[in-house]
Amino acid sequence: MSRRKFLQQAGVLTGGLLLHQQLMAAFSSKFQQTINIGFIGCGDRGRGILSIIQELPESFRVTAVCDVLDFRLQEMLKAANDQNVKGYKDHRKLLEDKNLDAVIIATPLNMHYPIAADALAAGKHVFLEKTMTYNIPEASKLVQLAKQHPAQVVQVGHQYRYVPLYFRVKEMIEKGYLGKVTHIDCRWDRNWNWRRNVPQGYTDKQVNWRMYKAYSGGLVAELLSHQIDFINWAFDTHPDEVLGTGGIDFYKDGRETFDNVQVILRYNKENMIGNFGATCGNSREGYIFKIKGTKGTVALLVNEGVFYPEPATRKELQVVDGVSGATKIEWNKDGGIPILKEKGKDGTWYALKDFHSCITEKKRPTSNVITGATTAVCVHLANAAAYTHTIQQWKPSYNFSK
Repeated sequence: MSRRKFLQQAGVLTGGLLLHQQLMAAFSSKFQQTINIGFIGCGDRGRGILSIIQELPESFRVTAVCDVLDFRLQEMLKAANDQNVKGYKDHRKLLEDKNLDAVIIATPLNMHYPIAADALAAGKHVFLEKTMTYNIPEASKLVQLAKQHPAQVVQVGHQYRYVPLYFRVKEMIEKGYLGKVTHIDCRWDRNWNWRRNVPQGYTDKQVNWRMYKAYSGGLVAELLSHQIDFINWAFDTHPDEVLGTGGIDFYKDGRETFDNVQVILRYNKENMIGNFGATCGNSREGYIFKIKGTKGTVALLVNEGVFYPEPATRKELQVVDGVSGATKIEWNKDGGIPILKEKGKDGTWYALKDFHSCITEKKRPTSNVITGATTAVCVHLANAAAYTHTIQQWKPSYNFSK
């Protein structure tokens, strides 16, 4: 980890441009084909993806939207701002449209598998929001179904696999900048009850499905799955044992999923521990993602990252040919090195660009049915550990093959 080598490979850190251009080249389709796409699920996430799709008119044309709730469907049709977009309450009717190439599924978690299965049977490409499936058996079944439909793309909405910042951190890990990583600390905190208003005529379970076990994986599935998936990707791994705890510790409002949760994932092959936690009762730390190695720490926010070298590493980086202090490395006021200068786009933008590329060029997505299934297993085990106060073990049957 000499300073000379560090600067020679500075594209991993402060340069930024090269990797960004490589990513854009990878996401640029060779074919200017516009994909006809439909939305199944018109809640907050569905409308959020729609707003990004509308930035990519050369790649996608929204032709249909579907939701079982009338008010959600009407909100989506209004947001689509196109009188040619058809509205459906039954996703099976939407899937009968022969002109539809692909669907985005952004429904409650318990409906991910059955709708994805129907979409594959109808010959559609699938962009399936995270977490991929509600439980492990569904993850296994979707892997098998995808193999039966090899011409169709199944992409899972774990966007960190596409964001330049997180791509670069993976590269830093691979190149040894952090040394031996032994510890990961993650939080995703908020001081909010996580509820949406329920319009007259609808039930709390219909609108606030995230609060109920029959429909949701709670905070682990909705938030922590992103960080868990990144660790799986960055280290090409999965946990071997999972511990967890949690409770409904503040919002005594009839919810069933925890408002406060902490899970520990042990990665035996890597000799590494990951702590993943979330609470709805305090927002001071907000989003934290720290990857700690013997040579340094990466500290990540959603769109920012800093590398903090350990003292010995810092000393090496401040010495040039034996002359202390002669350096072009940019340090921030906390003694860290910014990882990526340029501001990227929303991770979903990169993911959708890849979705288009994979459809038109017949490629496998970076976040695919295999990686999605692996993370779905992690989420299922984490929730099982937390709700049953047991240690969950990884089984050979969870090692899904391509």
